[in-house]
Amino acid sequence: MSSEHTIDWEALRAAALAATEHSYAPYSGLAVGCAALVDDGRVVVGCNVENASYGLTLCAECTMLGALHLGGGGRLRAFVCVDGAGAPLTPCGRCRQLLFEAAAPGMLLATASGPRTIDELLPDAFGPSALPAR
Repeated sequence: MSSEHTIDWEALRAAALAATEHSYAPYSGLAVGCAALVDDGRVVVGCNVENASYGLTLCAECTMLGALHLGGGGRLRAFVCVDGAGAPLTPCGRCRQLLFEAAAPGMLLATASGPRTIDELLPDAFGPSALPAR
């Protein structure tokens, strides 16, 4: 279980803000970066990558989860997402689902109203346990 007291929120915010510098956002102009603390102590980051066909745009969470799996996997304990000015952003519904499947129990997300658990942001989530056993 994550504890708000063992998470260096400022370091995660700094990593997320640094990730915005790699954002590709020529259409919206909204640079987004995110960072997460993995259960093994690593920090993984991501940035948004836009596309002229907006539906193909990758949110920062998508590229971060790719980095998580490329780096050996693990479960996310804490997560921060910011815009290019460092203001907190809350993940969209699609990204909440993606984060839910990568979350350690009790994963915390920084929001404008303070840290919240993934279960608070995505109550009664659909996940692997809802699928038939294989």
